[in-house]
Amino acid sequence: MAGREASAGPLTLVVDVANVMGSRPDGWWRDRAAAATTLLQRIAPLAGREVDLDGAPVAIARVVAVVEGRATDAAAPAGIEVLAAPADGDATIVEVAVAASSAGERVLVVTADRGLRARLPEPVATTGPGWLNDLIGR
Repeated sequence: MAGREASAGPLTLVVDVANVMGSRPDGWWRDRAAAATTLLQRIAPLAGREVDLDGAPVAIARVVAVVEGRATDAAAPAGIEVLAAPADGDATIVEVAVAASSAGERVLVVTADRGLRARLPEPVATTGPGWLNDLIGR
């Protein structure tokens, strides 16, 4: 896992959907809402699942996916929280991560955005889209 390390315990996974979509040149730009819907469907089964994080098993307690722009029209599957950013997706991700961390949740944000990573406080951990893409077979 790149960035800050997460401690043991159940995990709240916060996904920067635009950043993860943009990590693969699969035509997502032609229909952002459809691409976001497909990605959301692939990450929804992660809620409640145990996954490998840096060689250690970790339970994902909940998944929060933040969408922005045209992707806000994406269909939200059951099992995850999908938040439509009112303007800036990064600001919404920071708000969600801070609120969850302040509530005592262990938080992992999936993004490659260095500016966003720099805005996240300790103890919020980060990892890049590659980890999530590998996990969901994308």
